[in-house]
Amino acid sequence: MTDVAINRVGKSFGPVRALQGVDLSMRSGEFVAVLGPSGCGKTTLLRCVAGFEQIDEGRIALGGRLVALPGVHVPPHRRHVAVVPQEGALFPHLDVAGNVAYGLRRGRKDRAARVEQCLQLVGLGGYGARMPHELSGGQRQRVAVARALAPRPPLVLLDEPFSALDASLRSELRRDVRRALREDGATAILVTHDQGEALSMADRVAVMNGGRIRQVGTPAEIYRQPADAWVAGFVGEAVLVPLDGATAGTRRDSPLGPLVLRQDDRPWTGPMAAVVRPEQVLLAHKRTPQAGRGEPAVVTRVDYHGHDTLVAFRLSDGTEAMSRMVDGPLVDYRPGDRVFALVDGEVTAVPAS
Repeated sequence: MTDVAINRVGKSFGPVRALQGVDLSMRSGEFVAVLGPSGCGKTTLLRCVAGFEQIDEGRIALGGRLVALPGVHVPPHRRHVAVVPQEGALFPHLDVAGNVAYGLRRGRKDRAARVEQCLQLVGLGGYGARMPHELSGGQRQRVAVARALAPRPPLVLLDEPFSALDASLRSELRRDVRRALREDGATAILVTHDQGEALSMADRVAVMNGGRIRQVGTPAEIYRQPADAWVAGFVGEAVLVPLDGATAGTRRDSPLGPLVLRQDDRPWTGPMAAVVRPEQVLLAHKRTPQAGRGEPAVVTRVDYHGHDTLVAFRLSDGTEAMSRMVDGPLVDYRPGDRVFALVDGEVTAVPAS
């Protein structure tokens, strides 16, 4: 069943086209992340779905019910949509239980049980009597999610709710919120600029730029088979190697050595480029059986991240590239080191522009 249907939606603010022909559909219980840079239109799209903005073109249907098209606008309180804002926005005069129960009907018999159930879902069982000022930032965000889930809305909208948290807390809260949404069977849209957040949480990712959706797919599809060079560069790190007259499934020579192009059903029209991910690039200090065909290069930068290391290098023709490797005793590179680089595995070809 299609729970959300967004068809050819357009929205302008004066001369600025914030949304241009946006199409997106979601199944019941699905979690979709709308990923894009600042100013791409993702928050405007969320506000249009919530009913906070009126659309200029297209139509939006929720649960098979038309809620927006030019001249028709169902107000937010009649869309049965819950919104989790960036900083929780709890009522300071209500305790945690009161905040979670705010959207529940007063006469509901299982009101207290539902409140505790939602608090359990977000890992705050037993916190009902606490006041918002007694909670950490992460706990306040958990309460905001519990409040959104309490009335069992058909759709939950999350507006970058983890952006103000520190890295370790953000990672933990992502997992717990995703689990809570899944256990409650909620349909959800997350808008974010964080690639890791989108790829780790969502069933599907919609990548936006310039008011348009550039690609929709599973996290693996978005990363491994980007629709174009812009998506490849925005979602993760990538080295784009120009291809002249190549066809899918062929082996091509490149500054990084031989490249094997992945079989792809997409038509090849115009200039193409191969997407090489840093984790596909092998480095060695000297030629070995594994790196025997390696291309000579010079290390220009080493970024240590703890769990892995990103080594940037320059090939003999001036091409800049990167290698990402899991940290270990063999990862010992410094700027100025002479190395040999080799691409391991198939690469994806995308339109170069």
